Amino acid sequence: MNTPVNALVVLRGDSVSVVVDLLDGRLPAVVHWGADLGDLTTDDVLAMVRAGVHPIAPNLVDEPVRLALLPEHHTGWVGRPGVSGSRDGGDWSPRFTTTGLRIDGEPVPTGNEDPVLIAKGRADLAVTAVDDEAGLELGLTIELTDSGLLRSRAMITNTGADVYRLDDLVLAYPVPPEAAELLDLTGRWGRERSPQRLDFVVGSHVREGRKGRTGPDAATVLHAGTPGFNFAGGEVWGVHVAWSGNHTHYAEQLSTGERVIGGGELLLPGEIALAPGDGYTTPWLYGSYGIGLDAVARRFHRHLRARRKSVGPDRPVTINVWEAVYFNHELGPLLDLAERAAAVGVERYVLDDGWFGSRRDDFSGLGDWTVSKDVWPNGLHPLVDRVHELGMQFGLWFEPEMVNLDSDLARAHPDWVMATGGRLPVPSRHQQVLNLGIPACYDHIRDAMLAMLDEYVIDYIKWDHNRDLIDAGTQPGGRAGVHAQTEAVYRLLDELRTAHPALEIESCSSGGARVDLGILERTDRVWVSDCIDPHERQQMMRWTQQLLPPEFLGAHIASGSSHTTGRSHDLNFRAATSIFGHLGIEWDLRTATPAEIDELAEWIAFYKHHRDLLLGGDLVRLDLPDPSVMAFGVVAPDRSRAVYSVANVDRPLTALRGRLRFAGLDPERRYRVTPSLVGAMPSGLRPPLWWGVERDLSHELEELTSGRPPRLVAAHDTGVVLPGSVLMGNGLTDAPVNPDHALIYLVDAVD
Repeated sequence: MNTPVNALVVLRGDSVSVVVDLLDGRLPAVVHWGADLGDLTTDDVLAMVRAGVHPIAPNLVDEPVRLALLPEHHTGWVGRPGVSGSRDGGDWSPRFTTTGLRIDGEPVPTGNEDPVLIAKGRADLAVTAVDDEAGLELGLTIELTDSGLLRSRAMITNTGADVYRLDDLVLAYPVPPEAAELLDLTGRWGRERSPQRLDFVVGSHVREGRKGRTGPDAATVLHAGTPGFNFAGGEVWGVHVAWSGNHTHYAEQLSTGERVIGGGELLLPGEIALAPGDGYTTPWLYGSYGIGLDAVARRFHRHLRARRKSVGPDRPVTINVWEAVYFNHELGPLLDLAERAAAVGVERYVLDDGWFGSRRDDFSGLGDWTVSKDVWPNGLHPLVDRVHELGMQFGLWFEPEMVNLDSDLARAHPDWVMATGGRLPVPSRHQQVLNLGIPACYDHIRDAMLAMLDEYVIDYIKWDHNRDLIDAGTQPGGRAGVHAQTEAVYRLLDELRTAHPALEIESCSSGGARVDLGILERTDRVWVSDCIDPHERQQMMRWTQQLLPPEFLGAHIASGSSHTTGRSHDLNFRAATSIFGHLGIEWDLRTATPAEIDELAEWIAFYKHHRDLLLGGDLVRLDLPDPSVMAFGVVAPDRSRAVYSVANVDRPLTALRGRLRFAGLDPERRYRVTPSLVGAMPSGLRPPLWWGVERDLSHELEELTSGRPPRLVAAHDTGVVLPGSVLMGNGLTDAPVNPDHALIYLVDAVD
C-alpha cells in the first residue's frame, strides 16, 4: 500500500513566492503564485489553504472543488481536465494519490500525520502519484528558477496491462480574480507577433498551434493581468509552452469564478499510444509573474542569459547575402560582397540558399546537401577561405527538414516524405517535409550535415523551416508524426552541437515562425521575420522581446527599398532599428553610395562601442499615450548607463511632442543625457534647446547636392545633466522628426 505525502512547500526567489499544497496525498495545488509573501510558518500556510476553500454553492458537488496543477475531473472540476485519454474507453478519469516527493533530489518522508512544511528559495520538486485502478503513474516537476520563473512539466506512465491512448496532457496555473484582462500575440508571415487584448470572461480562450511548428501567429506568451496593465504597471501573470511543434495555450474561467492559464503540447490523434511501461513527458510550461510586462519579460531574459551555452553580448556583426544575390551564386560577386562587408566592420559572412545540388531556384534540389559542382567547381573553399582571411566567421544556410520532389533524395526515397491518406500533402513553397522520425532518413540528413561541417570551417548555421506541416504522417500507414518529428529535430540539433561545440545555430522558419524556449534550448538566435522593413520591425522587435532578450533577435539593416513591402527608408531609420538586436546587414553593398558606406561604417562602429550594453542591459519599453511613437531602451544592470530609442512610426496628432520619461534609471543618481549624432540626422528634425547642438554649415553644399539630411555639431556642452528622479518623473522635451525616423539618446551616470 502506497503511503501518501502530507506536505506544504514554500518557494521564494527574485521577489516571487510560490506556495504548493500537497496535503493528504492529493496532487499538488498552487495556493499562491505571485508577489513575495515573506517568511511563513506552518500555521500561516495552513490558514492560507483553509482561506482558499470555497463554500458549497447551490447545485454544485457536495465537496469543495480543489484545483490541482493538473486539473482533475473527479474532484468536480468541470473545466478542461489535465489528462484526457483512455484504455479502449475506460480509465478516462483517473484519481491520483501522491506517494512521493523529492526536493532538489532529496526525498521527503511520507506517512506524517501532521503536515511537513518545507521552505526553500529556488528549488525543484519532483512529485510521484499513482492510480492503481487506472494503471497510471504520474510524475510532476515544479521548479522556481533563479530568475523567478515558475516552470512545470508532467510525465505519465502506463502501468497497466494494455495500451493507454493519450489525447491531451496540460498543466494549469491559477490566477486571482483581479486578473481580468488577457493579452497574447498573433500575426502572419512578414508581420509576426502583434499584440491583442480581450476581457477574461467566462469560458475558454484557446490558442492552438496546428502548423507543426510554433507559427507566426502563435500566442508566444499568454498573459492575464489587472485591467489596463502595461509595460510598467499592473500585476501580470504569463505562461509560455516551450515546444516547437503543435501546442496549446489557454485561459479559462468557470462560472464558479476560478481562473487558470496554462497549456501543453497539442497531440494529434494516435500520436501517443503508450504500451505497458511506456511514458510520455510534456514540454515545460513556464510561468512569469511581475509588475508590468517588462518585469514579466525580464524573467524570461534572465533565464536565457543564464543558460549553459550563453551567447553573450559580444555577438559578431553579420552579413547575410540572400537579398543581395538570391539564388545567383557566382564567386566573383560573393567575394566582392565579402570585401565590402569586411571594410565596414562586418564580422560574420553567411551564404544563404542556393549552394547545393540543383538548387538554382526554389523548385528543385532541396534535400541534396552536397555542394553544387556546376556553381562551385572548386567547392566552397575559395569563398570560405577568403572570408576567414578577411577576419570574418563563415555561416551557411540549411533547411534540413524539407525536400523538393525534384531532388535526388526524393527520387531515391519517396517514402521519406511525410504524408497520410495515400496522398501527398498540398505543396507549399514548392516543397514537402522530410520525415526525420524515420531512423534511416534522420541518419542520412545528419551525416550529410556533418560531412559539410567536417570539410569546411563553418562557424554558424542558418537553420530554416519554410512550410507548415500538413498531413504530416509516416508512410505507408500515415500515422500522425508531428510529435516524433519535433523530437527528432531536437535530437539532430543536439547531435550537431555535440560534434561541433563552438557551432552557433539560428532558428529561422519562414522568418519568425519558430520562436519558443524549446528551440532556444538548442539554438543561439532567431530570425525575427523575413520582413526587414524597419517600420514593421519596430513592432515585431518590441513584442518578440516579451520572450527573448535583444541578443537573440536577428536584426539586419535592409536595403533602402524594402524587398517585402516596397517602402523606402533612410539609413538612419534602418540602422537605428537594427542596433537593438543582433546586428546584421541584408543589403547588396555593391549598390550603396560612398556616403552610405561611410554612414554604415559609423553605425557599425557605434554598435560595437555600445554592444555590451545593447545586448546585455535590461529592456525598458516606454508606455506613451501617442501611438505614433515607439520608445524603449536598454539600461545597464548597475544603472550606470542606458541607450534609448524614440521612433516615429506615423504622424502625431499634435504639432509638438510631449516629454520623454527615461524609465529604468536610479532616482538617486545624476545622469548626462545626450543625443547620438551618428551619421545623417533624421528628416524633419527640430532639436530642442537642451540638446546644445546647431547645424554644421560646412556641409551645406554637400547636403544640397546629395539630398542628405543636415549634420549637427555641438555648439556647447551637449545634452543636459539631471537627477534620475527628474528624468524618470518629469522627463525631457523630445525632438520632432518625420515619420519612419528615429532618435537615439545616450544616458550616462556622472556621479
